[in-house]
Amino acid sequence: MALVLHAGNTNKNAYKALIAAEYSDIKVGLVKTFEMGVSNKTPEFLKMNPIGKVPVLETPDGPIFESNAIARYVTSLKADNPLYGSSLFEKALIDQWIDFASLEVDVNILRWFIPRIGFALYLPPAEEAAISALKRALEAMNTHLASSTYLVGHSVTLADIVMTCNLLLGFNRVMTKSFTSAFPHVERYYWTMVNQPKFKKILGEMKQTESVPPVAKKPTQPSKPKTIEEPKKEVKKEPAKPNEEAPSVEEEAPKPKAKNPLDLLPPSKMILDDWKRLYSNTKTNFREVAIKGFWDMYDPEGYSLWFCDYKYNEENMVSFVTLNKVGGFLQRMDLARKYAFGKMLVIGSEAPYKVKGLWLFRGAEIPQFVMDECYDMELFEWSKVDINDEAQKERVNQMIEDQEPFEGEALLNAKCFK
Repeated sequence: MALVLHAGNTNKNAYKALIAAEYSDIKVGLVKTFEMGVSNKTPEFLKMNPIGKVPVLETPDGPIFESNAIARYVTSLKADNPLYGSSLFEKALIDQWIDFASLEVDVNILRWFIPRIGFALYLPPAEEAAISALKRALEAMNTHLASSTYLVGHSVTLADIVMTCNLLLGFNRVMTKSFTSAFPHVERYYWTMVNQPKFKKILGEMKQTESVPPVAKKPTQPSKPKTIEEPKKEVKKEPAKPNEEAPSVEEEAPKPKAKNPLDLLPPSKMILDDWKRLYSNTKTNFREVAIKGFWDMYDPEGYSLWFCDYKYNEENMVSFVTLNKVGGFLQRMDLARKYAFGKMLVIGSEAPYKVKGLWLFRGAEIPQFVMDECYDMELFEWSKVDINDEAQKERVNQMIEDQEPFEGEALLNAKCFK
């Protein structure tokens, strides 16, 4: 019986065994018709791995699951395989880096990526922790690789195969050049590995992502399993009797879409689009033109102003992650675009960075539908601006015009929602 690997042809964990097989001159067949979500739910597959995960390797002695175990098995089929070291000490070092690749690198890349695509609840503090842990792991790797081409010894080992495959998702989906440039030896190592002929034969051309995926609005719900429906019995209709009209079927008219409560408020003298246009078009004399124009337009009966302060500033240790966090928040606020204007400031010349904001909302309170739909709202402390307080009013002015320094600190970035 030949070795048969059950997994999709783009599964990074399947790549480990396939690359190890290339280096070991072992033939491993990949199931070409494998369809994740279907093939791994069959009774035959669940006998090989009861929890339905991939990859699974069929061997003459029975199935093996868990990608690192499969890669070790394939490597061990070749006697005295240099992929697994030439001494007990080298074998231990290879196992050390395989565990490191799984527990320090792969886990934290997944904790960063999975919530962003909606397959787990996205929580900024959790993301910050994952990125911080990943950064710590890459710093350790970077130090080790400063004087080494490979993780163990002077040639490719199974440790390099597993580590490179675990780095793929990071480089392909979340780790932009601006992130990895802090780890130049890791960068050099990764691109050296993926361009090795035997790696490239399995992986193809690799490119680094240019951006981090925006956060999905809500976790993706697993699709319901398809059920086989019984054929519906055909009901025979009796023909209408002479001079008798056939019964008519009344179609229910579509219900009108409920109006947003903010659209039912009394008209306001402040036209939000006029203010947004003035803000965008003012290039000089900002105080005299835009700020003065804002207060001339402002209607305290029809609108309200709010300060917001991020509750977890102590976790804002990475500048680009903090900026992405703010960008994601603004994306999720898109549902309020017709009713709001906002400024978000990222403050500080070094970590931890502070995030503060100013928001103009239609109505006397923060709209309830925004509070319900945009879960980021609860990550901020909100306080209503007292426009009779000159100090608060001046703070509004400074936030609108991106004044630097702001409250005695450097302004790292300012984002506008309009």
